[in-house]
Amino acid sequence: MSGAEIVLVHGSWHGSWCWALLSDELGALGRVTHAVDLPSMDGPGYGVEADTKVVREKVDSIGAPVVLLGHSYGGVVISQASAGDRLVYLAAFMLDEGQSPLSTVGQELPPGLDMLPPPADPIDMSYADVPADLARDAVSRLRSQSAQAARDRQIGAGWRDIPSTYVLCEQDRAVPPALQEQMSQRANEIWRLDAGHSPFLSMPRELAVLLDEIASAVDDA
Repeated sequence: MSGAEIVLVHGSWHGSWCWALLSDELGALGRVTHAVDLPSMDGPGYGVEADTKVVREKVDSIGAPVVLLGHSYGGVVISQASAGDRLVYLAAFMLDEGQSPLSTVGQELPPGLDMLPPPADPIDMSYADVPADLARDAVSRLRSQSAQAARDRQIGAGWRDIPSTYVLCEQDRAVPPALQEQMSQRANEIWRLDAGHSPFLSMPRELAVLLDEIASAVDDA
C-alpha cells in the first residue's frame, strides 16, 4: 500500500496558494499533497455543496489512502464531503448537522449580502505570528467569498463515521481557542500547536511533522 496522501482544503477568503510552504515541507518528508480551490471564492451562489463536490472529486481521483484536512471554514466542507480515510480539522469548524459557522459564533449577515469581504484587519486576526513579509503577501491574495457558504448549514457530519483529529491553535484570534476546545471534543484525538490561526505560514515545518505523524497512522491501518 502506498503512503497516505494529504488533500488540503483552505478556509474563507483563501485559495490553494496558502498551502505552498506546508506542501514543500510535507514533500520533504515524502508526503504527496493536493490543494483544491473552492468555488465559493468564484462568486455568489456557490455554497458548501459546490465546495464539497470539488473535494469529493479530488479525493476520488487519488489512488491511495487520503488524509483530508480542512482549515477554518474548510472544516465544514470536509465534514460534508465525508471522504478519505482520516479527517483533520486545523483550527476548523467541526460542526454537527444543522449548524453553520455563523450560528456557532452567534452572528448573522445582512439579507442582501452576496459576497463576504475579508476582515478589516486580517493580520491581527489570522497572521499575528506570521513573518511580516509573508503576512503582507497573504493579505494581498485574499478575496471575497460567497456569503452563501457562510450561511449554509452542515448536511452530514463525516466525523461520525471517519476517524478524526483536531489540531487546536492555542493563540488563534480568528476561531477562539475556547470554541476550538468545545468543537474538538467530537474528534478521536486532539493535537495542540502554540500558534495563531495560520500555522501553515507561521510554522510550516512543525505542522508538516505533525501531519506526517497523523498520516502515518493511516499508512499503518
